[in-house]
Amino acid sequence: MQITPSALRALSQGFQAAFLAGIGAVASQRNLVAMEVQSKTKIENYAWMKDLPGMREWIGDRIINNLEATNYQLVNKHFENTIGVDRDDIEDDALGIYRNRFSMQGEVAAQHKDSLVWQVLLAAFATLGLDGQYFFDTDHVGYDASGNEIAYSNTGGGSSAPWFLMDLSRTYMKPLVMQQRQEVRFAALDKDTDENVVMKRQFIYGADARYNVGLGFHQLAYGSKATLDAAAFVAAKTAMGTQRRPDGSSMNVMPTHLLVGPSNEAAARAVIGVQQLANGATNPWYNNVEIKVIPALG
Repeated sequence: MQITPSALRALSQGFQAAFLAGIGAVASQRNLVAMEVQSKTKIENYAWMKDLPGMREWIGDRIINNLEATNYQLVNKHFENTIGVDRDDIEDDALGIYRNRFSMQGEVAAQHKDSLVWQVLLAAFATLGLDGQYFFDTDHVGYDASGNEIAYSNTGGGSSAPWFLMDLSRTYMKPLVMQQRQEVRFAALDKDTDENVVMKRQFIYGADARYNVGLGFHQLAYGSKATLDAAAFVAAKTAMGTQRRPDGSSMNVMPTHLLVGPSNEAAARAVIGVQQLANGATNPWYNNVEIKVIPALG
């Protein structure tokens, strides 16, 4: 291939098309558990997410819910993946394998956000959330039916493979946050006069983006490393469903999904995936929530 500006433009367009095809081939699961927040700055503060919002009867003056001071901030991070194409391969028209590589690059870029979401979720047992407690902890601030402050636990303890019960029914409120600053873009250093070409005979094509993943509403998630059985499932479901606001009203949290890794899939299906128990009795939890098997959860 003769290297000309028009040939290089066509080549870059072809690589970008392969990259975009790779992105389009990925079925993301992150939106199930993470709400997307558009970011306009380097750092975002999430004081506004400390509590699940609720309505109250309007008696007397309005009660103004001011943003409370919180140290929970999420800094956007830079991510990249870069491929170098040797000048000789272009001149010799040996480019077939590169198109596959750029499609793979697109898949890697599209999968990365999901990967980051599951990393953050797995680390949430030892990561501080919006209320200053570990996201999965035994002593979050909760309330009883009279509005008295009590300790609320959204974890079952244990040391085995983790599993998570979540209320994912809400459109704008999720357990995690996907903070988006800059979508993945495709860029190239592909002019014949670029330093990388002159000095190293290498044309460079890269993907880059800015975003980060953080913790959201702990009230919508229960995490456990205890053995997943019917008793543990009921305890988690009961804890989530009996949460109340400061006025004693229900938060109306209703678990919808059970997230497990492959090692807990059989246990999950034994708890809620069979109609009849081993003793012949009807399983009261059959299809009570939807099972999602996430390989990254182990």
